[in-house]
Amino acid sequence: MRVGVLMGGWNSEREVSLASGKSVTKALVAAGYRAVPFDLTGADRNEKRLREKLQKARLDAAFIVLHGGWGEDGGCQALLEGMGLPYTGPGPLACGLAMQKACAKLVFEANGVPTAPWQAVHRKEYRPVAVLRDLKVRLPLVVKPADSGSAVGVSLVKQAKDLPAAFRKAFKESPWALVEKYLSGVEVTVGVLGREALPVIEIVPQNEFYDYDAKYTPGHSQHLLPARLPAGVRRRVQQLALKAGESLGCEGYWRADFIVPRKGRAWGEPQILEVNTVPGFTDTSLFPEAAKAVGYPMPKLVRTLVTMAVKGRKTKGKQAA
Repeated sequence: MRVGVLMGGWNSEREVSLASGKSVTKALVAAGYRAVPFDLTGADRNEKRLREKLQKARLDAAFIVLHGGWGEDGGCQALLEGMGLPYTGPGPLACGLAMQKACAKLVFEANGVPTAPWQAVHRKEYRPVAVLRDLKVRLPLVVKPADSGSAVGVSLVKQAKDLPAAFRKAFKESPWALVEKYLSGVEVTVGVLGREALPVIEIVPQNEFYDYDAKYTPGHSQHLLPARLPAGVRRRVQQLALKAGESLGCEGYWRADFIVPRKGRAWGEPQILEVNTVPGFTDTSLFPEAAKAVGYPMPKLVRTLVTMAVKGRKTKGKQAA
């Protein structure tokens, strides 16, 4: 099989995507596939040109590792569906909902998935004085772009005087900023493969929170597997990870991030942060680490994901018929 690896892109997560793509390409070759790398650039915003490029490669499937932007908002998935080309991960609608964090929050709340208090602010409506007066979320809080990933543009705000700089940082990445109540506790993540929730990983960043540097610089965060949580709490996080992804319409695989509050010896209800529909595959990425712990080294993992993509495409075709 010829499997195209879609990587790169034209947003702030480009370098992370290229690192994921390199890792996936190597694993596909080890799994016996003919891997065809596609380093997408700004010129590939022309969908007609990109479609022709992919058709010319005569691919059997596509492995998406385009983080953020068009690769994760459903645009790439919609193009591939229009071509009839099987691809890894969730479909266009699920990706679009997950990428728009405010929309995802609404879906989580409607489906009983606990999440921190939040508020969305548009760049055109932003006025520093008005925001300070009307903000419903109390300090400390987190300000982040409402439709990007990899912790790009994220700020932890403890004092009101730091809010304007946090909003400016977020608005560089998106016209929408999401303001979220900062929750202290244990940060964990759960990958989902098919219908199986993978082991819960605890994230211990060297920095004040799990920012871009902590995510992608080796040694700047610890990943503890299994997470240092009671078994019942770990099971609850896994249940919520499945429920959160399914409520968005996710299929194939995804990753869900949570904060588990703690007061003394008492553990609170896990609070979801977000669902990632195109998890990373870099040397420091969490999804392949969790999969490896349950018997899915990278070659087996990518083979499983490609197989899911092809079978899923055939199933959709039968349903459409």
